[in-house]
Amino acid sequence: MKRLLFLLLALVAAPAFAGIAEAPADTLQVSLITYGPGEVYWERFGHDAVELRDPASGEAIAFNYGVFDFDEAGFLLNFARGIMRYRMDAVPTSEDVQFYVSEGRGITRQRLAFTPAQAEDLRRFLFWNIQPQNTRYNYNYYVDNCATRVRDALDRALGGQLRANLAKRAGGMTYRQQTARLMSNQTWLMLGMDLGLGPYADQPMDALKESFLPMVLRDEVASMTVSNGAGGSQPLVLSTEVLAKATIEQPPAVAPELGLALFGVGLGLAVLLLATGAYREYRAARIVYGTVATLWLLFAGIAGLVMLGLWTLTQHQSAWANANLLIYQPLAFLLLPAVWRGYERFSGRIIWTCVALAVLALVLHAFPFYTQRNFPWVGLGLPIWLALGASRFRK
Repeated sequence: MKRLLFLLLALVAAPAFAGIAEAPADTLQVSLITYGPGEVYWERFGHDAVELRDPASGEAIAFNYGVFDFDEAGFLLNFARGIMRYRMDAVPTSEDVQFYVSEGRGITRQRLAFTPAQAEDLRRFLFWNIQPQNTRYNYNYYVDNCATRVRDALDRALGGQLRANLAKRAGGMTYRQQTARLMSNQTWLMLGMDLGLGPYADQPMDALKESFLPMVLRDEVASMTVSNGAGGSQPLVLSTEVLAKATIEQPPAVAPELGLALFGVGLGLAVLLLATGAYREYRAARIVYGTVATLWLLFAGIAGLVMLGLWTLTQHQSAWANANLLIYQPLAFLLLPAVWRGYERFSGRIIWTCVALAVLALVLHAFPFYTQRNFPWVGLGLPIWLALGASRFRK
């Protein structure tokens, strides 16, 4: 009956899976394959797959959970709303490896110490999961992605041992730090993502949460022990094989420090506003002041609208309750006419409201309940708002 079940599942999934479906569980090999970061932004977090290998036939199939299609109807709109429908896929390992080698990405295979019963359970689950009615899921970059799905499939077969081990280990970085580190090769995108992340991204993490990254999961399982099924324990990883070394530039080990750079930009723009604002009777100074102030207000207003939309209109939980809204808010649009016509009572109240909110964003860092690490963005915005507030008194 078991043999018939796997044959049926193989026919549903793909005819090429016959060897994997028929292989005896006591010889079936289970491995975790990790693909390092790529150069394109959606590849920067890396990727992984579960490999099932039949030693007798030599067949090896890589099951992964990271398939999406830009051409799918409504994909980009749903992506913006935080509704991302990804799916599971399975291909011969050799094809997967060939593809990632062509992209210059590092590849590591870790053979795992699964008992025959665990290997059989994993095989049943993966063949069930790849059926068309079960293959799609709601993707989330941090809590439900290709690595967490692979982790949870392995953990399910291991009877919860993987999750229990990871939960006891301290994490190394926050979601924000890992995101900035991995996206640092594309500066403007990294800055935009950092600005848009709320307090969710700054929560303390254990290794279980941080294993949303394939590379972290790879490193954590390397030193893990599990039950051997006979009352003892054994290393989870039996052997490690580097299938390909990365030939593209790899992310830095730590996240870039944004505080000094952003504060320097904010302070420089503030000095420029103060200097040109003091001589607005001169046409050149008035043009420079108006241009700099207009660009800042547009940036602050647009950023505020985007952050407000991410909070209220999307399912991007990592962007909710973003305290950067205290510094970059739609109120900035109301000041655009005053930059060129002169500040009146109404615009003066608006500008001091913006200054007060920016100061509040700084003061909040002194309270233990405040978790968002957005000090660099306070350092950029606060000096500029103070300079605009000071220019309110100059005619």
